[in-house]
Amino acid sequence: MSAFALVFLILGMAILAVTGRLIMGPTIPDRAVALDTINTLVAAAMIILGAIFDSIVMVDIAIVYAALSFVGTLFIARHVEGGF
Repeated sequence: MSAFALVFLILGMAILAVTGRLIMGPTIPDRAVALDTINTLVAAAMIILGAIFDSIVMVDIAIVYAALSFVGTLFIARHVEGGF
C-alpha cells in the first residue's frame, strides 16, 4: 500500500466519522463545525491529488475551495447568531 493510499484511507475514515456528527449533532453550531471540518478534509484530499498527478491547477482549485468554504462558514455563523 502506497503512502498516498494510506492517507486517502485515513481521510476517508475521518470524513465518515465527522459525517456522523454532521447528521446527529445536537446543535446547529456542532453541525456547522462538522461541515467545516469535512470541507477542510476535502481540500486536503484535493492537495494530495495535486501532488499525485503533479498538477498545480488542482492545488489552486483546493485553495479557492478552502477560501469559499471559509466564507460559507462565516455566513452560517452569522445566521446562527441572528445577524441576518
